[in-house]
Amino acid sequence: MTAATILSGKEISAEIRAQIASETVQLSKQGVTPGLAVVLVGDDPASHVYVRNKEKACQDLGYYSEVHRLSADSSQDEVLALVDKLNAQPSVHGILVQLPLPKHINEKAVIDAISVLKDVDGFHPVNVGNLVIGDDSLLPCTPAGVIEMIKRTGIEISGKHAVVIGRSNIVGKPVSLLLQREHATVTMCHSRTVNMAELARQADILVVAIGRANMIDERYIKPGAVVIDVGMNRLPNGKLAGDVDFERAKAVSGPITPVPGGVGPMTITMLMQNTLIAAKRLNGLV
Repeated sequence: MTAATILSGKEISAEIRAQIASETVQLSKQGVTPGLAVVLVGDDPASHVYVRNKEKACQDLGYYSEVHRLSADSSQDEVLALVDKLNAQPSVHGILVQLPLPKHINEKAVIDAISVLKDVDGFHPVNVGNLVIGDDSLLPCTPAGVIEMIKRTGIEISGKHAVVIGRSNIVGKPVSLLLQREHATVTMCHSRTVNMAELARQADILVVAIGRANMIDERYIKPGAVVIDVGMNRLPNGKLAGDVDFERAKAVSGPITPVPGGVGPMTITMLMQNTLIAAKRLNGLV
């Protein structure tokens, strides 16, 4: 068997960002600079890293960028007032509230308050509903990145059997809907699935997002299947690992994503793409 193709999120992201940068230059000639506002509440270290990465991506692409860092004891009303202000701000086309929020703040209330047109995370119930019924909407970033990576393999999604392991609102559910939109037949597995390995082995495309390090090995993989690992787990030795045991899986898989360097870079790239789309729509340019 030939060695599995490694799907590099870094390389695919670089290609997409080059296209975004080109479109941003054209947009600026029409007097529009895409603008992203990020709201960060509290001191979660991982959130601070994510926000810095988003800030850098905006700088690299020539976007207008605002980061609002609020203390952990900020009230829900303060956060909602800031979101309301950003909804009304013409220079801001995308609003992202970094999750998780401190426990005393209702995440749903904050997400619901973001303008549907500026919801670049794709989490607003209206955008989620549009995704479900197949209407045009801003798509959640990680699932959109997963679909983009599968398409870059050159493998036709239509007619294939896709198995999604994990049913979260952030990844599992939306990625299953996007795969159906591409005309795949989709099976969803989760913690209560009895015969998971048997079902997974039927997949032409296997997407794994369960949050358990190295759980999925060659026993779950059909020879030659596309394997997309969305997992990001910190091991006791400090290293990052996906949900897929990469070394064992790649012995039988077709194209497969590594961790790190697979799906991760795609998430911020798709966020930048959503911000560009929102900027065009809000200025009547699409």
